[in-house]
Amino acid sequence: MRTYLSLAAHRTLPLLALALVAPCLISGPAATAQTSVSLPEEIEWTWEVRPAHPDQNLPNVLLLGDSIARNYFPQVVKDLAGIANVYLMAVSTSVGDPRLPQQISEFAAMENVAFRVVHFNNGMHGWRYTEAQYKAAFPALLSSVRRLTGKGGRLIWANTTPVKQDASNGATNPRIEERNAIAEQQVRAAGISIDDQHTLMTEHPDLYQDAIHFGTPGANIMGDHAAASIRAALSM
Repeated sequence: MRTYLSLAAHRTLPLLALALVAPCLISGPAATAQTSVSLPEEIEWTWEVRPAHPDQNLPNVLLLGDSIARNYFPQVVKDLAGIANVYLMAVSTSVGDPRLPQQISEFAAMENVAFRVVHFNNGMHGWRYTEAQYKAAFPALLSSVRRLTGKGGRLIWANTTPVKQDASNGATNPRIEERNAIAEQQVRAAGISIDDQHTLMTEHPDLYQDAIHFGTPGANIMGDHAAASIRAALSM
């Protein structure tokens, strides 16, 4: 598989390392009151992986997410071997940031692949945006993701997993639950399936590797769950 790191300016470079420190360009209450303003984080990154040799006889599947999805991506690839070509687009750009739909469009143009299934979530970033801004921006995410699928393509929304109490990135479980509820209302109204990763990982508080991410055993559980939801969507 080939991995790419994209800069915040959206130039894609073939790198195997993942580290980009970008200055925080906009801050303060006036900025956070707007839904169309980008609020970059101190460290920003894009991590894209494609199969080295896609099988033209298999459907294409995309995991679109952040570092949580990146962690369980290898297990999904393993579970769907011989069933689907599995791609990954993981980004730190969050719902609420107007750059996210642009990045998704650029990814679609670069890959030029119609995905039978897109399994998506980008919930562990963007804590400087309010829940109202998250809600206002979510339809743009749905529109962007829909354009990745061809005729008969299906979407699966994976809700955001819980964090430990000492998470320091701005995430808290009350905020995660509120955003999950906001997103669930919109995806259900749109007829989109839900992969309930939140409930799944609430049952495994012993598997964290830090305050936000789960270690390999937890990531494998998440990957198995995601792969099962994708297999179900492929059979429809």
